[in-house]
Amino acid sequence: MMLKQYYLGCLAHASYLIGDEETGTAIVVDPQRDIDQYIADADLHGLQIGHVILTHFHADFLAGHLELRDRVGAHIYLGAQAEAEYAFTPVKNDDVLEFGRARLHCLETPGHTPEAISILVYDLAQDDRNPHAVLTGDTLFIGDVGRPDLMASVGMTAEELASSLYDSLHQKLLPLPDETLVYPAHGAGSMCGKNLSTDTVSTIGAQRQYNYALQPMSKDAFTQLVTTDQPEAPAYFAYDAILSRKERRTLDEVLEQELKPLALETVLSMMKAGTQVVDGRDVADFAGAHLKGSLNISLNGAYATWCGYLLDRERPIIILAAPGQEVEAAMRLGRIGFDHVAGYLDGGMQALERYPELVGRTERITAPTLAEHILEPESPLVLDVRTEREWQDNHIADSLNIPLQQLRERLGEVPSDRPMIIQCGSGYRSAIAASLLKQHGILQVADLVGGFTAWEASGLETFSSTN
Repeated sequence: MMLKQYYLGCLAHASYLIGDEETGTAIVVDPQRDIDQYIADADLHGLQIGHVILTHFHADFLAGHLELRDRVGAHIYLGAQAEAEYAFTPVKNDDVLEFGRARLHCLETPGHTPEAISILVYDLAQDDRNPHAVLTGDTLFIGDVGRPDLMASVGMTAEELASSLYDSLHQKLLPLPDETLVYPAHGAGSMCGKNLSTDTVSTIGAQRQYNYALQPMSKDAFTQLVTTDQPEAPAYFAYDAILSRKERRTLDEVLEQELKPLALETVLSMMKAGTQVVDGRDVADFAGAHLKGSLNISLNGAYATWCGYLLDRERPIIILAAPGQEVEAAMRLGRIGFDHVAGYLDGGMQALERYPELVGRTERITAPTLAEHILEPESPLVLDVRTEREWQDNHIADSLNIPLQQLRERLGEVPSDRPMIIQCGSGYRSAIAASLLKQHGILQVADLVGGFTAWEASGLETFSSTN
């Protein structure tokens, strides 16, 4: 038996291939939408992917179950409480799928979502009584548990789901042997919890000992704990959770339609009609020269997540990228179900070579220079676009905190008649914020190079609001 984890850092997403070389059978669990890697690895080991399982309807990405169905004929399995437009086999508590030396034993573990399941994986050649591992989806993470509030918009309260989550953890997962490996669907950086570890595998014993949400407590105390202080979920989460239930186009079909070059004149005309342009180039390249009115969300970071936060799902998207990166940009949008890309600017920034009036630039400033400007009589405003918790832990004196995910809705709080320095943790979010502000006519902005990390590294004074 083989069990392989695939970890997609930009979405903090883990998926799995389980195979038995004796029977040549493979199963993929919680696949990402671009499925080539699973097929390549299956072929390498002489396996045929015959099954695909979703532990639940994911909200932060669109899974590749339909892609595997259409490409290799994989049969889809969902939890017994699931409802979907496409054909699937519902699995209930204690259902077993066995092939060769591999046995998958399903547990219904509602709480993060009503239809959530976890999967016990047995390597029958080693031990047919104790599971080798458990794939916990978003029920149990390393260092955390799944948040129960994401389904509140579709009729179930966070408190109801938290109660189910408590039961799932204590009745289904915690009784497992200490040495059982825990393989979740997400790691640090995911918005599906608030305290996820950077580790991607653990054991039940370690989680029982160190996971804050698994410590002895009443159900009421647990409910209070897991329903407070959760990170703000992007608006696209509800969209993806619903889309996961629907019959839809596959990623291959989407990319074939989307990856078409657009002339500059066409792009400009579409922008006037409301089309969005997202520039995926590096932060420094965008600052040096960009198409006015475009939004900089670099492919060198959490591109899909921030596109999900900030791009409108109802308006077409045009991609502007470094030559050769157009496919990557469209695919990463496709991973979150953003299938409304109209095309990409043919030639990228080179298309603007003879049109300097269309080119914008963003000033960048170093931490020592900012420290000097702050002491001047007419000092600039420092706009900190990190989360409120980050700002409270440590910040630059007199900075204004508006988290990036709230910036568009809170533009009225941003002064337009005063020079402004935009700052985040490393410079990634502040570059997005600077481009967003310039889209809305706030032009006296500069970006702090290296963000708060550079400020601290320069030995400059900071303040905390947590004391």
